[in-house]
Amino acid sequence: MTESFHRSGEYENPYEGQQQAPVNPEWPPPPAYAPAPAPKKRHRGTVALLAAVAIVAAAIGGGTAYGIQELTGNDTVASSSTSTTVVPAGQKGTVAGVAKAVSPSIVEISADSNAGSSTGSGVIITSDGEIVTNNHVVSGASQIKVTTNDGTSYSAKVVGTDSKKDLALIKLENASGLKAATLGDSSGLQVGDQVVAIGSPEGLSGTVTSGIISALDRDVTVPTDEDQGQQPQQGDGWPFEFGGRQFNGDTGSDTTTYKALQTDASLNPGNSGGALIDMNGNIIGINSAMYSPAGAASSSSDAGSVGLGFAIPINTVKADLAKLRAGATD
Repeated sequence: MTESFHRSGEYENPYEGQQQAPVNPEWPPPPAYAPAPAPKKRHRGTVALLAAVAIVAAAIGGGTAYGIQELTGNDTVASSSTSTTVVPAGQKGTVAGVAKAVSPSIVEISADSNAGSSTGSGVIITSDGEIVTNNHVVSGASQIKVTTNDGTSYSAKVVGTDSKKDLALIKLENASGLKAATLGDSSGLQVGDQVVAIGSPEGLSGTVTSGIISALDRDVTVPTDEDQGQQPQQGDGWPFEFGGRQFNGDTGSDTTTYKALQTDASLNPGNSGGALIDMNGNIIGINSAMYSPAGAASSSSDAGSVGLGFAIPINTVKADLAKLRAGATD
């Protein structure tokens, strides 16, 4: 209503000559009666268009990763900016809140091959069991067993590998209804940002540690040889090279280098392939290498993490997913 009051005489009285109830002279007369127009028939195309517009509007608003995943199918990865939160409202910004929200999406991986066996971690990215992990965790494996956070065991097959980025995609057999993690955006990370790591160090599934991003764009060199993939089982960390020096063993002659996130969150053998997570519960990296002091396996004084861990940025992972799904074996 754009006007509330009108001066007398502005409107003609459509009821002139008829007996009427007394009317306050300052009120405008009621409008002449006109029958309401018949409702227009809504076409099916209009309904579909409105539904599509609603979905687009929701996507622009943010926080819709899980909804879009349900609408478009199980093979769609839930992805978001780091401003989207999947942590329960009462526990935002806490390690406990991140652990509660993300732990169901982290798995333990046991891989057997002719060279031996290895244990690592992985991140569920679709509800029907696609899992991202490190290539060195499953490299050369003849049999893969995956255990979810609730203790359920599955067999898994390798879908694709990329040794140059130390990434692999595996798929659980006969899995459904799993909780997929939300992949964040690693491009906006800053040194000092708080992070949480979840994985299965030394086979201790669901272990949660926390720290910060210590550095960005570290050139970390790791081996691509299949027999090196069993190194974590021997007590030392996954061998890697940085600044011309080799750590945790010989990296061999066949290596690859990638830009890594550095973190002081405690990482140990078995964390490989697990998640590095921001405080909103978004995956921002896949843990891939860690420094262990020389002789850690035999000297209790040197054993344990010293706060030098490295993770593959999640944007690198997302850019590689199509290739992995297509069955790459690089």
